[in-house]
Parts: sequence; structure tokens; C-alpha cells
Amino acid sequence: MSHTIKNLSQMDGRVYVFFKREALCKQFLSQAEQEGFTFQDGAKPTERHTSDIIAVNNDFTINYVGSVGHVAFGSNVKRIGKQNLIRIDYEDYIR
Repeated sequence: MSHTIKNLSQMDGRVYVFFKREALCKQFLSQAEQEGFTFQDGAKPTERHTSDIIAVNNDFTINYVGSVGHVAFGSNVKRIGKQNLIRIDYEDYIR
């Protein structure tokens, strides 16, 4: 199985990717850029700072998750609006 960010973008729901360490987020940002992803404003992923959670969108963009998203991620919430909330631990995903 190929563990691509593109695969995450095709999941049925709102995909939040969690990083336990900064190095993992840097790896994710590099991988996202190699796969053609940008931030929603067109910036390259490696031009931006790391975070503990980043959302992956189905239009091949990524974005940071704000405080409300962090609360949703840490709770038992199953949906955000009409979308399923899909939690991905990047370290587990790339194994």
C-alpha cells in the first residue's frame, strides 16, 4: 500500500493529520510538496512553519487547524458539520 498524502485527500471526510514531533511534520510538508500540494493561498508547504495538526483537503491543498479544530480533534467528535472527522497519526500512517 502506498502511503501518500494524495490518498488521504481522497478519504470521505475532513482529514486531520497529527504529528507527535516537529520532524514528522517537516517530513509531511516535504512529502506534500513533492506530491504537488500547496497551502490554500498557493504557498509551498516547505515555506511554512510546522504544526501539530494539519488538514488535508480534496483539492490538493493543506491548511493549519485552528483552536476549534484542535478541540474537535481532541474530543470524541465524529463529525464536523456534514463531514466525518478522520484522525490520522502520521507516524503510524507512514509505517
